[in-house]
Amino acid sequence: MSLDVPAAILERAEAGEVDDADFAEVVRTSLPYAWEVVSRVAAELESGSEEYADNLVAPPDEVARGQLLRAMASDAIRGGLERHFKVKLAFQNCHRVAAFPLSAVGGETYSRFIGTRAQLLNQSPELRNC
Repeated sequence: MSLDVPAAILERAEAGEVDDADFAEVVRTSLPYAWEVVSRVAAELESGSEEYADNLVAPPDEVARGQLLRAMASDAIRGGLERHFKVKLAFQNCHRVAAFPLSAVGGETYSRFIGTRAQLLNQSPELRNC
């Protein structure tokens, strides 16, 4: 299971739509490591002068790795994180999450980061089974 959904939120979801703030809180509490990584790269992007900010540190354990993979693999969770932090997320391997400004989507740097060449160049034996 990806998320621990409180009964009140589940009831609201059964009755209709849940707002982004409630969904973000469910993600934050259910996947704290993933939230921390995305929060950090979004803050680095906002405060820095680079075209994007990314995480190059592998998760400390399998629980953290699983949280990050679940967050990035779910369109709903990833989209919720993107809306909450107002960034476009890109993902390579088992830990490299990057935050881009929304205006970068379709641009050269973003396209290069998400391209097949970058994916191939970002491989290493220790990441084979991550």
